[in-house]
Amino acid sequence: MDPQSRRQAVSPAAPDGGYAWFILASCFLVFGLTFGVIKSFGVFYVEIHQYFQTSAAGTSWITSIAVATVHIIAPLASALSARFSHRSVVMAGGLMCSAAVVFGAFARNLTQLYITVGFLNGFGYALTWTPTVTMLGLYFDKKRPVANALASSGECIFTFVLTPLFQLLIGCFSWRGALLILGGLQLNLCVCGILLRPLKATRDVNHVGEVRKEEGLPLSTEESDETQKSFKIESKPDMSEKPEQEEIKSRFDELREKFKLTKDSSRSSKRTGLRTSVLHYVDYTLITHAPFMVYSMFGVFAALGFFAPSLFLVPYARSKGMEEYRAAALMSVSAVTDLFGRVFFGWVAGLRLVETVQQLAVTVMLLGAILLLCPLASTFSELVAFSAAHGLVFGATVAVHITVLPEVVGVHRLGSALGFFMLMRSSGGLLGPPIAGFFIDTMESYGAGFLLSGAALIISALFLLILHQMNRRSRSTAAERHDSLKQTKWFNVSSGMKSEGWT
Repeated sequence: MDPQSRRQAVSPAAPDGGYAWFILASCFLVFGLTFGVIKSFGVFYVEIHQYFQTSAAGTSWITSIAVATVHIIAPLASALSARFSHRSVVMAGGLMCSAAVVFGAFARNLTQLYITVGFLNGFGYALTWTPTVTMLGLYFDKKRPVANALASSGECIFTFVLTPLFQLLIGCFSWRGALLILGGLQLNLCVCGILLRPLKATRDVNHVGEVRKEEGLPLSTEESDETQKSFKIESKPDMSEKPEQEEIKSRFDELREKFKLTKDSSRSSKRTGLRTSVLHYVDYTLITHAPFMVYSMFGVFAALGFFAPSLFLVPYARSKGMEEYRAAALMSVSAVTDLFGRVFFGWVAGLRLVETVQQLAVTVMLLGAILLLCPLASTFSELVAFSAAHGLVFGATVAVHITVLPEVVGVHRLGSALGFFMLMRSSGGLLGPPIAGFFIDTMESYGAGFLLSGAALIISALFLLILHQMNRRSRSTAAERHDSLKQTKWFNVSSGMKSEGWT
């Protein structure tokens, strides 16, 4: 059996059903208990801001550190999943999240909250979210856009439920007691890990000879060429008619050349084995993949505007004189329309009416425009309208932005690509809330944070337009090559007919 057929045997087709729905359920809960909690943390923001008497930028670092850590640790989570298993990594991440939030409940200053609720909690989120989303991509192919939309809807539903729940718990037990209960709730991430049953014989098989390494297939082309050279040297005819000294010298040269070839072959084999082992865990060749790098730049600027609005919406409403429960209700309104946006636009993406990149570019530009209009809202009804519009378009964006990734790099590189994408996006997630907080402190208005987020999202849409043009150009080049190949074949056939006397 040749290596290509072995590779196909090792990478089974996605079932798109059956146990895949349990994987989707696990991913649904993971989205809710990670990014759903992050979006609901605006309720804690107000209480912590008042308790420690700090600036808006200082308090926002808790969320930004958590978001950035999720992105930075994503490649490590992908590598650990390849080394051990998706299930064990997710369970370890769930335990870390729970312990971090419980320790954060006893924090005596903001620095301790940065370490616990920020860094350690974000580390656990990365260990749970990255392997689960990767596993979802392996279990779904044709239904991947719909599956991603349904799974990410867990973020909306949990935001809808957790925002008023956290406000109630803070009113009853203070923000410290609410964090303790949240720590217990996040233990359910371990249950999500238990559900992650791997596909048969599925490992993230790379395109660099992983099958040859794991299953003992024949040597690489370089090694086989060197072996053939060595064989030719050994099989040269005996030079008995030469003088004795010349024969000894000739055989000595042959032995020296054979030893050199064997040594070079050993070094080449070691280098190939090392490179294959590294690529099995982290496909670093993605940094030379131009479409992936353009899409990653979209992620950096989009992250600047993704998380700040959710963090500052409740404080913005409170600054307009609204009571705490009405302000918290805005997040619930946003979560409801967010859910509808994810499911509906995920279904639309599955119909393939337009290219997914085009659909994503339109929704990102709309999201940026809505955020730029937010400071015009001042009454409760106006903020409800803003929250509904923001949630709808945000859901439409999130429903497809992960779906684009396997289309850019291929599903066989999804694990490493997701890790690298999250790593590059971490700079935006880390700097977005603090920069918005700085502008809020400087201009003494929460509306400044929404203006910054809207501008960042519109800039990110420009990279999607660049990616769309790159895709069109690559398809055009492929079509030209195909036509050229057809013309060449026709010319060869017609030339052969003429040479044989056909007219």
